[in-house]
Amino acid sequence: MNGVVLASPGAGPTSLSPSAGPSRGAVEDVAEEAALAALLRCCVREVAGPRGQVWPAGPYLLLRMAGDLIRVPTSGGLALRFDGPAERLDTGSWSPLSVDELVQLVESELGGTGHNAPNRDSAGEDAPAGANEEFAGQVTESRAAISTLLRARAGTTPPEDPWLASEQSLVYGHPFHPSPKSRGGSGWVRYAPEAHAAFPTRLLGVRDDLLATGGDPQVLDGLGQAPPGYTLLPAHPWQLELLGAELAAPFADGRLVDLGPSALPAVPTSSVRTVYEPQIGKCLKFSIDVRITNCVRKNAWYELTAAAELSTRLGPVFADLGRRFPGTRWLREPGYRSASLGTRLLEGLGVIVRSSPWEVTGPGVTPVLAGALAAPDGGDVPGALRRDPSRWWGAYVDHVALPVLDAYFRHGVVLEPHLQNVLVGIDAEGMPVEAVFRDLEGTKLVAGRHDVSGLPGQVARAATYDATRGWNRVVYCLMVNHLPEIAATIAGAAAPGDGGVLLRALWADARERVARYAGEHGHPLPLRDLLAGVPLPAKANLTARWTRSADRDTGYVPVGNPFAGIPT
Repeated sequence: MNGVVLASPGAGPTSLSPSAGPSRGAVEDVAEEAALAALLRCCVREVAGPRGQVWPAGPYLLLRMAGDLIRVPTSGGLALRFDGPAERLDTGSWSPLSVDELVQLVESELGGTGHNAPNRDSAGEDAPAGANEEFAGQVTESRAAISTLLRARAGTTPPEDPWLASEQSLVYGHPFHPSPKSRGGSGWVRYAPEAHAAFPTRLLGVRDDLLATGGDPQVLDGLGQAPPGYTLLPAHPWQLELLGAELAAPFADGRLVDLGPSALPAVPTSSVRTVYEPQIGKCLKFSIDVRITNCVRKNAWYELTAAAELSTRLGPVFADLGRRFPGTRWLREPGYRSASLGTRLLEGLGVIVRSSPWEVTGPGVTPVLAGALAAPDGGDVPGALRRDPSRWWGAYVDHVALPVLDAYFRHGVVLEPHLQNVLVGIDAEGMPVEAVFRDLEGTKLVAGRHDVSGLPGQVARAATYDATRGWNRVVYCLMVNHLPEIAATIAGAAAPGDGGVLLRALWADARERVARYAGEHGHPLPLRDLLAGVPLPAKANLTARWTRSADRDTGYVPVGNPFAGIPT
């Protein structure tokens, strides 16, 4: 990989090496800083910003929360990188802001008791938005999880496979989530990718008359041998612990049999529940019945069916994208298996087969998780990026952004190109030459562009978006979640004082590339709006956690468009 080192992107600092054996105090300081940064970004984007309570002031960004003034030095544009500690104005002087203090301000603001509380009624009295007794605990839990992960990584060795090493590098999580490392259950560190975990999957046999299957999952048979009358079904050991008593009866009466651990350790990838199974060279997407960040990570029955259906339908789409945009790849999900033991266990034991990126990348090309390239300090990046950042960025935009736009406009397909769903193929020079798109749960067909009349109702709904919702998802993932983080990393690697100039040049270059694509395809209205600099939709993760909404119901807030103000 020409010296590429995979750093931890997202909300946290990178001054502390996770494998350096840090002291407990140092770990807690890093976790505090990471948790504070993530929550503060959400406050800027979802609370203070929409209410007109954010102002630039030299190197600082000022914001007001529940009447209190906060300042923090920033860079990176839309990515909102923090270049120093956040402070709170207290009796005329600035003092460090803590996570617990910020949580209290959020609770006051969103609970309707702060000076800037929303939802005032016609008499001018506060109409409280409602309390959330879980919120502080979720933020605290996430901070504690970061501490746990940093300690667990100390003295461990990342996988030799650079792709798997990148999958396991996301210690700090989503940079715009109030509790990016919150996860339910107990004993999870044994299965945490960020802790460099590896473990054998558990092999079950499901009685043949109870087998639930779709598509072509036959590759699973390479994991072991089921007894006569049974079919092999791999399971995540954490999920078996979580299901516990619900499995007692099926095991007791022989509907299921326990065949023991798989022969080789599986390696968990960034989503926690998806693992790489080296014995068959495939990824397996399991259900895990705990909430990780926003939602419980289970394979709903209709999502099992939709994955196999989309794998069939998307073959011609990606064949065309590959011809039009060489280097475009995708990871098929050709089939699934489970057990017909009621909906709860059908979903709980469901496993989706997914291709591995090594199956689709070209010779001499190394797949790397895009999120691992979004290091906040720009410290560990491909050498080619440092030598020629403009050329590197241009190649990146061409390989990642343009196929996503073409999938939507030409084929009516919504890809979900956020930082954990895209793998970037890096050549020996360190240049981006491929983009690998994955996770069909987030991939949708635009309603009206595809015939889904033959699918069961819930499967059709799981596989489709209307055009507006689909475009919002595309433009959020691409223009808010993904490209700004990569651009900020590139700008952060520039010489001191040059980052801002480089950042503007990067966005001007990206706009030119998107404009060229738009001109070749009749200037569709969504692209005209995007190029004109209209505000972009940003997923409102803080609001979703506060209102305890399902992830699928999470709304958007408007944020600035990095194309705004660029001369045409």
